[in-house]
Amino acid sequence: MIIPFKERLMTVNPEYETFEKLQTLQVNFGNLCNLHCNHCHVDASSSGTEMMGKEVMEQIAFFLAHNPGLTLDITGGCPEMNPHFRYFMDLTEGLAARRMLRSNLAIMCEPGWEWLPEYCRSRALTLIGSLPCYLEENVDKQRGTGVYQRSIQVLKQLNALGYGTEIELNLVYNPGGDFIPGAQHELETAYKAELSARHGIKFNHLFTITNAPIGRFREHLESVDTYTTYMSQLAERFNPDAAGNIMCRTLISVDWQGMVFNCDFNQALGMTVSTDNGSKISISGFAETEMNGKKILLAQHCYCCTAGEGSSCTGALTNADN
Repeated sequence: MIIPFKERLMTVNPEYETFEKLQTLQVNFGNLCNLHCNHCHVDASSSGTEMMGKEVMEQIAFFLAHNPGLTLDITGGCPEMNPHFRYFMDLTEGLAARRMLRSNLAIMCEPGWEWLPEYCRSRALTLIGSLPCYLEENVDKQRGTGVYQRSIQVLKQLNALGYGTEIELNLVYNPGGDFIPGAQHELETAYKAELSARHGIKFNHLFTITNAPIGRFREHLESVDTYTTYMSQLAERFNPDAAGNIMCRTLISVDWQGMVFNCDFNQALGMTVSTDNGSKISISGFAETEMNGKKILLAQHCYCCTAGEGSSCTGALTNADN
Protein backbone atom coordinates (compact mmCIF):
# COMPACT_ATOMS: atom_id res chain seq x y z
CA MET A 1 0.00 0.00 0.00
CA ILE A 2 1.28 3.45 -0.95
CA ILE A 3 1.65 5.93 1.90
CA PRO A 4 -0.49 9.06 1.34
CA PHE A 5 1.69 11.71 -0.30
CA LYS A 6 0.80 14.25 2.34
CA GLU A 7 2.12 12.01 5.10
CA ARG A 8 5.32 11.35 3.16
CA LEU A 9 5.88 15.06 2.64
CA MET A 10 5.25 15.85 6.29
CA THR A 11 7.92 13.42 7.41
CA VAL A 12 10.48 15.42 5.44
CA ASN A 13 9.36 18.86 6.62
CA PRO A 14 5.86 20.03 7.67
CA GLU A 15 6.53 23.42 6.08
CA TYR A 16 6.58 21.84 2.64
CA GLU A 17 2.82 21.42 2.86
CA THR A 18 2.32 25.18 2.85
CA PHE A 19 2.44 27.90 0.22
CA GLU A 20 5.59 29.99 0.58
CA LYS A 21 5.65 32.98 -1.77
CA LEU A 22 4.10 33.74 -5.15
CA GLN A 23 6.67 33.85 -7.93
CA THR A 24 4.81 32.45 -10.93
CA LEU A 25 1.28 33.06 -12.17
CA GLN A 26 0.38 30.23 -14.53
CA VAL A 27 -2.57 30.89 -16.81
CA ASN A 28 -4.36 28.06 -18.62
CA PHE A 29 -6.26 29.36 -21.67
CA GLY A 30 -8.37 26.20 -21.98
CA ASN A 31 -8.41 22.75 -23.59
CA LEU A 32 -8.60 23.63 -27.30
CA CYS A 33 -5.61 22.18 -29.18
CA ASN A 34 -4.59 21.17 -32.68
CA LEU A 35 -3.05 17.95 -31.30
CA HIS A 36 -4.40 14.97 -29.36
CA CYS A 37 -1.41 13.75 -27.31
CA ASN A 38 -1.76 10.46 -25.50
CA HIS A 39 -0.19 11.77 -22.28
CA CYS A 40 -2.24 15.00 -21.98
CA HIS A 41 -3.52 15.60 -18.46
CA VAL A 42 -6.08 18.21 -19.52
CA ASP A 43 -7.60 16.10 -22.33
CA ALA A 44 -6.92 18.84 -24.86
CA SER A 45 -7.98 18.35 -28.48
CA SER A 46 -9.48 20.09 -31.50
CA SER A 47 -12.91 19.52 -29.95
CA GLY A 48 -12.02 21.36 -26.72
CA THR A 49 -14.72 23.83 -25.68
CA GLU A 50 -13.13 25.47 -22.62
CA MET A 51 -11.69 28.81 -23.65
CA MET A 52 -10.70 31.85 -21.57
CA GLY A 53 -12.57 35.04 -22.45
CA LYS A 54 -11.58 38.70 -22.36
CA GLU A 55 -13.15 39.36 -18.95
CA VAL A 56 -10.95 36.82 -17.18
CA MET A 57 -7.92 38.04 -19.13
CA GLU A 58 -8.59 41.56 -17.89
CA GLN A 59 -8.81 40.30 -14.30
CA ILE A 60 -5.44 38.61 -14.71
CA ALA A 61 -3.89 41.79 -16.13
CA PHE A 62 -5.28 43.76 -13.18
CA PHE A 63 -3.72 41.29 -10.75
CA LEU A 64 -0.35 41.48 -12.50
CA ALA A 65 -0.43 45.27 -12.45
CA HIS A 66 -0.87 45.20 -8.68
CA ASN A 67 1.69 42.43 -8.11
CA PRO A 68 4.78 43.42 -10.10
CA GLY A 69 7.81 41.19 -10.63
CA LEU A 70 6.02 37.90 -11.29
CA THR A 71 6.69 35.38 -14.02
CA LEU A 72 3.67 34.88 -16.28
CA ASP A 73 3.45 31.30 -17.55
CA ILE A 74 0.91 30.81 -20.37
CA THR A 75 -0.33 27.33 -21.19
CA GLY A 76 -3.29 25.30 -22.44
CA GLY A 77 -4.31 23.24 -24.51
CA CYS A 78 -2.73 25.21 -27.24
CA PRO A 79 -2.84 28.78 -25.89
CA GLU A 80 -2.12 30.34 -29.28
CA MET A 81 -5.48 29.07 -30.57
CA ASN A 82 -7.43 31.21 -28.14
CA PRO A 83 -9.06 33.95 -30.30
CA HIS A 84 -8.03 36.55 -27.70
CA PHE A 85 -4.38 35.46 -27.56
CA ARG A 86 -3.02 38.71 -29.00
CA TYR A 87 -5.42 40.75 -26.90
CA PHE A 88 -3.99 39.13 -23.76
CA MET A 89 -0.43 39.78 -24.88
CA ASP A 90 -1.22 43.46 -25.40
CA LEU A 91 -2.94 43.61 -22.01
CA THR A 92 0.00 42.11 -20.13
CA GLU A 93 2.80 43.92 -21.96
CA GLY A 94 5.19 45.25 -19.30
CA LEU A 95 3.20 43.79 -16.39
CA ALA A 96 5.37 40.72 -15.73
CA ALA A 97 9.09 40.33 -15.19
CA ARG A 98 9.02 37.47 -17.68
CA ARG A 99 6.37 36.05 -20.01
CA MET A 100 6.67 32.39 -20.97
CA LEU A 101 4.57 30.76 -23.65
CA ARG A 102 4.19 26.96 -23.67
CA SER A 103 3.75 25.86 -27.26
CA ASN A 104 3.40 22.49 -28.95
CA LEU A 105 5.45 24.10 -31.78
CA ALA A 106 3.45 22.34 -34.52
CA ILE A 107 0.75 25.02 -34.32
CA MET A 108 3.22 27.60 -35.63
CA CYS A 109 3.22 26.11 -39.12
CA GLU A 110 -0.47 25.26 -39.34
CA PRO A 111 -2.35 27.13 -42.09
CA GLY A 112 -3.45 30.48 -40.67
CA TRP A 113 -0.96 30.43 -37.79
CA GLU A 114 2.27 31.09 -39.67
CA TRP A 115 2.46 34.58 -38.10
CA LEU A 116 3.20 33.15 -34.65
CA PRO A 117 7.02 32.84 -34.71
CA GLU A 118 7.62 36.47 -35.70
CA TYR A 119 4.87 37.65 -33.37
CA CYS A 120 6.42 35.86 -30.40
CA ARG A 121 9.81 37.32 -31.27
CA SER A 122 8.39 40.83 -31.52
CA ARG A 123 6.90 40.46 -28.03
CA ALA A 124 10.12 38.97 -26.58
CA LEU A 125 8.23 35.93 -25.30
CA THR A 126 10.29 33.15 -23.78
CA LEU A 127 9.21 29.99 -25.61
CA ILE A 128 8.90 26.56 -24.02
CA GLY A 129 8.34 24.06 -26.81
CA SER A 130 7.18 20.49 -26.39
CA LEU A 131 9.45 17.96 -28.06
CA PRO A 132 9.23 14.68 -26.14
CA CYS A 133 12.14 13.13 -28.03
CA TYR A 134 14.75 13.98 -30.68
CA LEU A 135 13.68 10.91 -32.65
CA GLU A 136 10.82 11.22 -35.15
CA GLU A 137 9.26 7.83 -34.42
CA ASN A 138 8.92 8.49 -30.71
CA VAL A 139 7.43 11.96 -31.13
CA ASP A 140 4.88 10.89 -33.73
CA LYS A 141 3.86 7.89 -31.63
CA GLN A 142 3.07 10.17 -28.71
CA ARG A 143 1.75 13.26 -30.50
CA GLY A 144 0.53 12.18 -33.94
CA THR A 145 1.87 11.47 -37.41
CA GLY A 146 3.88 14.34 -38.89
CA VAL A 147 4.20 16.33 -35.65
CA TYR A 148 7.95 15.80 -35.43
CA GLN A 149 8.68 17.20 -38.88
CA ARG A 150 6.40 20.18 -38.30
CA SER A 151 8.12 20.84 -34.96
CA ILE A 152 11.56 20.70 -36.58
CA GLN A 153 10.41 23.11 -39.29
CA VAL A 154 9.25 25.57 -36.64
CA LEU A 155 12.40 25.22 -34.54
CA LYS A 156 14.52 26.11 -37.58
CA GLN A 157 12.38 29.16 -38.18
CA LEU A 158 12.65 30.19 -34.54
CA ASN A 159 16.42 29.81 -34.66
CA ALA A 160 16.51 32.06 -37.72
CA LEU A 161 14.64 34.69 -35.68
CA GLY A 162 17.22 34.53 -32.87
CA TYR A 163 15.51 32.04 -30.58
CA GLY A 164 18.03 29.79 -28.85
CA THR A 165 20.73 32.48 -29.08
CA GLU A 166 19.41 36.02 -28.59
CA ILE A 167 16.18 35.07 -26.87
CA GLU A 168 15.34 32.07 -24.72
CA LEU A 169 14.04 28.89 -26.28
CA ASN A 170 13.57 25.87 -24.03
CA LEU A 171 12.32 22.39 -24.90
CA VAL A 172 10.29 19.93 -22.85
CA TYR A 173 10.90 16.20 -22.60
CA ASN A 174 8.32 13.89 -21.11
CA PRO A 175 8.54 10.09 -21.16
CA GLY A 176 6.83 8.13 -23.89
CA GLY A 177 5.51 5.64 -21.35
CA ASP A 178 5.11 4.72 -17.71
CA PHE A 179 8.63 5.53 -16.53
CA ILE A 180 10.46 8.40 -14.84
CA PRO A 181 12.78 10.72 -16.82
CA GLY A 182 16.50 10.13 -16.66
CA ALA A 183 18.97 12.77 -15.50
CA GLN A 184 17.97 16.13 -16.97
CA HIS A 185 21.53 17.30 -17.68
CA GLU A 186 22.32 14.09 -19.55
CA LEU A 187 19.17 14.30 -21.64
CA GLU A 188 19.84 17.96 -22.40
CA THR A 189 23.34 17.10 -23.62
CA ALA A 190 21.95 14.34 -25.84
CA TYR A 191 19.17 16.58 -27.21
CA LYS A 192 21.61 19.36 -28.08
CA ALA A 193 24.01 17.01 -29.80
CA GLU A 194 21.34 15.16 -31.77
CA LEU A 195 19.27 18.17 -32.82
CA SER A 196 22.39 20.06 -33.85
CA ALA A 197 23.82 17.15 -35.84
CA ARG A 198 20.53 16.16 -37.47
CA HIS A 199 18.96 19.57 -38.10
CA GLY A 200 21.35 22.35 -37.03
CA ILE A 201 18.94 23.35 -34.25
CA LYS A 202 19.97 25.26 -31.12
CA PHE A 203 18.06 25.78 -27.89
CA ASN A 204 18.85 26.94 -24.36
CA HIS A 205 17.59 24.38 -21.85
CA LEU A 206 15.72 21.09 -21.68
CA PHE A 207 13.04 20.60 -19.03
CA THR A 208 12.26 17.01 -18.03
CA ILE A 209 8.67 16.58 -16.82
CA THR A 210 7.25 13.38 -15.37
CA ASN A 211 3.90 12.29 -16.76
CA ALA A 212 1.17 12.93 -14.20
CA PRO A 213 -1.06 9.88 -13.55
CA ILE A 214 -4.24 11.80 -14.35
CA GLY A 215 -6.35 12.62 -17.40
CA ARG A 216 -5.59 10.85 -20.64
CA PHE A 217 -2.40 9.29 -19.30
CA ARG A 218 -4.23 7.71 -16.37
CA GLU A 219 -6.82 6.32 -18.78
CA HIS A 220 -3.99 4.74 -20.74
CA LEU A 221 -2.39 3.25 -17.62
CA GLU A 222 -5.69 1.78 -16.51
CA SER A 223 -6.39 0.36 -19.97
CA VAL A 224 -3.16 -1.67 -19.84
CA ASP A 225 -3.50 -2.39 -16.12
CA THR A 226 -0.30 -0.57 -15.09
CA TYR A 227 -1.72 2.33 -13.06
CA THR A 228 -0.91 0.74 -9.69
CA THR A 229 2.57 -0.26 -10.88
CA TYR A 230 3.29 3.27 -12.09
CA MET A 231 2.07 4.81 -8.85
CA SER A 232 4.26 2.42 -6.86
CA GLN A 233 7.23 3.39 -9.01
CA LEU A 234 6.63 7.09 -8.34
CA ALA A 235 6.32 6.49 -4.60
CA GLU A 236 9.41 4.26 -4.46
CA ARG A 237 11.46 6.94 -6.19
CA PHE A 238 10.31 9.70 -3.81
CA ASN A 239 13.19 12.15 -3.41
CA PRO A 240 13.26 14.17 -0.16
CA ASP A 241 15.62 16.68 -1.79
CA ALA A 242 12.93 17.51 -4.36
CA ALA A 243 10.17 17.86 -1.78
CA GLY A 244 11.00 21.40 -0.68
CA ASN A 245 11.11 22.67 -4.26
CA ILE A 246 7.70 21.52 -5.48
CA MET A 247 6.27 24.22 -7.73
CA CYS A 248 2.99 24.59 -5.84
CA ARG A 249 4.86 26.41 -3.05
CA THR A 250 5.59 29.38 -5.33
CA LEU A 251 3.06 29.07 -8.17
CA ILE A 252 -0.69 29.43 -8.59
CA SER A 253 -2.63 28.24 -11.60
CA VAL A 254 -5.61 30.11 -13.07
CA ASP A 255 -8.07 28.22 -15.25
CA TRP A 256 -10.08 29.46 -18.22
CA GLN A 257 -12.87 30.64 -15.91
CA GLY A 258 -10.52 32.53 -13.60
CA MET A 259 -10.55 30.05 -10.70
CA VAL A 260 -7.37 29.56 -8.66
CA PHE A 261 -5.58 26.24 -8.15
CA ASN A 262 -2.31 25.14 -6.58
CA CYS A 263 -1.08 23.75 -9.92
CA ASP A 264 -2.20 22.74 -13.40
CA PHE A 265 -2.59 19.10 -12.30
CA ASN A 266 -4.97 20.07 -9.50
CA GLN A 267 -6.79 22.23 -12.00
CA ALA A 268 -7.34 19.24 -14.27
CA LEU A 269 -8.80 17.37 -11.29
CA GLY A 270 -11.03 20.27 -10.17
CA MET A 271 -9.18 20.72 -6.86
CA THR A 272 -9.96 24.42 -6.44
CA VAL A 273 -8.28 26.54 -3.77
CA SER A 274 -10.86 27.73 -1.22
CA THR A 275 -11.08 30.26 1.58
CA ASP A 276 -11.33 29.17 5.21
CA ASN A 277 -15.12 29.26 4.94
CA GLY A 278 -15.09 26.97 1.90
CA SER A 279 -15.68 29.56 -0.84
CA LYS A 280 -13.77 29.00 -4.08
CA ILE A 281 -11.16 31.65 -4.87
CA SER A 282 -11.03 33.39 -8.24
CA ILE A 283 -8.33 35.66 -9.63
CA SER A 284 -10.76 38.60 -9.53
CA GLY A 285 -10.72 38.59 -5.74
CA PHE A 286 -7.35 36.99 -5.16
CA ALA A 287 -4.72 38.42 -2.85
CA GLU A 288 -1.35 36.77 -2.28
CA THR A 289 -1.77 37.23 1.46
CA GLU A 290 -4.60 34.67 1.27
CA MET A 291 -2.10 32.07 0.12
CA ASN A 292 1.00 32.71 2.21
CA GLY A 293 1.25 29.94 4.79
CA LYS A 294 -1.92 28.27 3.47
CA LYS A 295 -1.90 24.49 3.16
CA ILE A 296 -1.57 23.13 -0.37
CA LEU A 297 -4.13 20.63 -1.64
CA LEU A 298 -2.20 17.40 -2.02
CA ALA A 299 -3.09 13.95 -3.38
CA GLN A 300 -1.39 10.83 -4.69
CA HIS A 301 -0.69 12.31 -8.13
CA CYS A 302 1.73 14.69 -6.39
CA TYR A 303 4.25 11.84 -6.23
CA CYS A 304 5.07 12.61 -9.87
CA CYS A 305 6.65 15.89 -8.77
CA THR A 306 9.02 14.32 -6.23
CA ALA A 307 10.13 11.15 -8.05
CA GLY A 308 13.72 10.86 -9.19
CA GLU A 309 15.18 14.32 -9.79
CA GLY A 310 11.75 15.82 -9.20
CA SER A 311 9.53 17.47 -11.77
CA SER A 312 8.03 20.91 -12.28
CA CYS A 313 6.91 23.13 -15.13
CA THR A 314 10.56 24.21 -15.45
CA GLY A 315 12.00 20.73 -15.18
CA ALA A 316 13.99 18.85 -12.55
CA LEU A 317 14.02 20.05 -8.96
CA THR A 318 17.38 18.55 -7.93
CA ASN A 319 20.70 17.79 -9.55
CA ALA A 320 20.88 14.20 -8.42
CA ASP A 321 18.56 11.23 -8.73
CA ASN A 322 18.25 9.61 -5.32
